[in-house]
Order: sequence, then C-alpha cells, then structure tokens
Amino acid sequence: MPELPEVETVRRGLAPVMEGAVITRADVNRPDLRWPFPPDMAGRLTGRRVERLRRRSKYILADLDSGETLLIHLGMSGRMLVSGDPQGQFTHTHPAAQKHDHVVLHMENGARITFNDPRRFGAMDLMATDGADTHKLLAVLGPEPLGNDFHDSVLVEAFKGRNTPVKSALLDQRIVAGLGNIYVCETLFRAKISPKRKAGRIAAPRVAAMVAIIRTVLEEAIAAGGSSLRDFRQADGELGYFQHSFDVYGREGEPCRTADCTGTITRITQSGRSSFYCPICQR
Repeated sequence: MPELPEVETVRRGLAPVMEGAVITRADVNRPDLRWPFPPDMAGRLTGRRVERLRRRSKYILADLDSGETLLIHLGMSGRMLVSGDPQGQFTHTHPAAQKHDHVVLHMENGARITFNDPRRFGAMDLMATDGADTHKLLAVLGPEPLGNDFHDSVLVEAFKGRNTPVKSALLDQRIVAGLGNIYVCETLFRAKISPKRKAGRIAAPRVAAMVAIIRTVLEEAIAAGGSSLRDFRQADGELGYFQHSFDVYGREGEPCRTADCTGTITRITQSGRSSFYCPICQR
C-alpha cells in the first residue's frame, strides 16, 4: 500500500493540473470501490473548481468551491494518472480507456485525471470541507510527521508506558499519521533501535532523536518520487526510485551497510508484517 511519500508524490504531481481548474465532467464507472461511492458523486464533482489539493496521512484531499472536499485513498493498487496536460509537464496523450479506470475527471484545461485501481481497495468520498477533520477516516489520525505538531515531546509522551514493540507503536496511526512498514523499518535502522524493543523501555533521548530521523527518511523518499515495489506510479506514470536506497527493507540475508558491521539483515514477522533489521546494529 502506498505510504506517505508515495501519496505526497502523487499529490504534487496532480496539483499543477488540478488546483484552480474546473472539473468539466466526472465519469464514475462503477458504484463502489472498497466502499460505495457517495450519492451522485459525478454530479457533485461536475462543474466544480478545485481550490486546493492537500494531503492528510495517506489521503489526498481536493477542496472544491462547492464547500465539499473529495477524499481519495489509493488503497493497495490505486493510481491517479494524468494525461493530456497542456502545461507540458506530462508527455502522455489521453490513453484508451482501461478495464480498471473507475473514475475519470476531465479538467477544463484539457488534462484528464484517471483513477485506475485493479484490486479495488481504494476509496473516494465527499464531505463538507469545514468538517473534514471529523470524517471517520481522518478523525482518528495523529499528527503529521512533517508538520509542526509532531515534535520530540509528542513522541516521548506517546511512548511512555507502552508495552508494545516500537515497530507497532510507530505504525499506530493515532501516534503519528502516514508511516507504513517500509519507512518505519528504515527509520529504526538509522536510529539503531531493534523493532522488537518495547516502546516504553526506550530512553527518552533515543525516542526524541527518532523525530528528526523520521522526517529525513520521508523527505528523502519524497525527493526520490517514493518507492515502487509493485503497483505504485507517480502521477506522470513514472516509477519512484527510493527502493534503491533501502538499508534494510527487502534485504533479508544481505550484509548490513553500516561500516565495520559484520551483521546480516534479518526478517521477522510482527503482527503479520515483515520487519527487516540488523540484529547487531539495532539494539
């Protein structure tokens, strides 16, 4: 599933052709994805101007001039692809319709935004912009890791007394929003903390130091266009390439990249997910 860097990469790719532009027609080609689409979604989108495109955790939010916000979740295999961009940032002409093109937005500037999702685990919804923070998918989210509300004392306080492994704590969207398996593994490697360590037993200075590491890992991944492992594509259809910089994720059995370390990257399963780490470097 795309994590924060992949979603932010898509948002940045969509912004030049969506912000300030009118949706002249919305084609909704099925009644649902993971959940049913809201009533008359095509009608509520058609003729509306996108005033702002933003991101909350792993969700893209398009604020419309109607006072509603379109929520987009890519799910496991969803892609938001741009074609026919008159600004010259995308070279793709409009492709022929594909089987899994479930929602298509035709923009007044000639661009076409296609939401393609073969596995149909993605989602779209419409909600009042003023009450967006209370939407069931957004209300439970913790602070944004790249925002001002996420700082040393917030993470230290969240970890106090927690008996869960630090890996699980960082994946808890109530503690910090948008982190997924890949970037938690990479963060813990740089922090030299084992994913098995209990969150509440890590010294406060080490917990605090993870805030800057989390931000650095995410910023590097965004700059690289995210990580393409299976289905992810940027809005222009290109692959991300941060996967080539992984220190531990997906490197089971390979040597640790820390200088003078003789360790081998190990994979364990935690709560049904693979954790990759160096048992020598990470304690």
